[in-house]
Amino acid sequence: MEIAVIAHDGKKADLVQFLIKNKAILQRENINLIATGTTGGQAEQAGFRVTRMLSGPLGGDAQIAGRVAEGKTQMVFFFKDPLSSHPHEADINMLIRVCDVHNVPLATNEATAQLLLNAIALQS
Repeated sequence: MEIAVIAHDGKKADLVQFLIKNKAILQRENINLIATGTTGGQAEQAGFRVTRMLSGPLGGDAQIAGRVAEGKTQMVFFFKDPLSSHPHEADINMLIRVCDVHNVPLATNEATAQLLLNAIALQS
C-alpha cells in the first residue's frame, strides 16, 4: 500500500510526530511512503524511508494527485493548516477532488489519519 504524506509548514512537526507515534504500522513491508519535498525530508530525518516528490508549491501536490489517479497511491494524509492562506490552494483542492473522484481515503488532520491507520492495523 502506498500512502502519501503531506503537510503545510505549520503542521509538518505534527505530521512527523504522528509518523513516529505510528512507526510500527508505517514501517511494515507492505507500506510505502511518498511525500512532497520538504515533508519527505523531515520524515527521512525521523528515520522513515520515503520517496520524495517536488515541494508542494512546485508541483508535488499535483504529482501525488497523478499517482492517486493512476491507482498507485491508496491513501493520503494531508495535514492542512486551516489558519493560514496558501498560494497553491488550487493544487491542494485538485488533490482533494482527485481523492474524492477515485474514492481514495484522505485525512486532513491527525484524528482522521489515526482512524485510517487503526483500520490498517486491524487488517493484519
